Amino acid sequence: MSNAAFIQIHPDNPQERRIREVADILRNGGIIIYPTDTIYGLGCDIHNARAIERVCQIKGVKPDKVNLSFICSDLTHISDYAKIDTPTYKVMKKALPGPFTFVLNATSHVPKYASAKKKTVGIRVPDNNIALQLVKELGNPILSTSIRDEDEILEYSTDPELIYEKYRNLVDAVIDGGPGNNIASTVVDVTNNSFEVLREGAGDIEQYL
Repeated sequence: MSNAAFIQIHPDNPQERRIREVADILRNGGIIIYPTDTIYGLGCDIHNARAIERVCQIKGVKPDKVNLSFICSDLTHISDYAKIDTPTYKVMKKALPGPFTFVLNATSHVPKYASAKKKTVGIRVPDNNIALQLVKELGNPILSTSIRDEDEILEYSTDPELIYEKYRNLVDAVIDGGPGNNIASTVVDVTNNSFEVLREGAGDIEQYL
């Protein structure tokens, strides 16, 4: 693969033209690295099986072992992909957009290759204009996973230019949306109608319960 595109987008004012450019890359089966409200993510279109395979290859894991989330622009279509009760929905509505990944039971609308053998799906609505505008322009969620840095000190890459140097031969585009954080989202399991924190991260779910 030739070098990935390096696309600069300002988070406070995402240019429509550039958002469209990245959405087209996703539609054509491309893989992108893009900013969220926590760490930079590795993403593709949820409906493209080959792209999902490539994401798993980059992560070095089998599709049924990788933790993949759906990046959504809001909770409007959440019931298409996840089973959710009213109390859970109310908490999510308060907490999102924000630094949380909610693990819910998946519906039959989740593409089989997107959830592999898992019957759950992670839902993210990041508080980041670039990510939200991308999903809106694409017209469906982005399948996403974190990019991890092999360095033991820096668990996550935060500098878009360094991310580009590392991944430019593996992905189709890297979006420079400014420095990222190195603390991941808080993962909350709500599959049993309770709020069980699986991973402590940037968000505190207690303040929304």
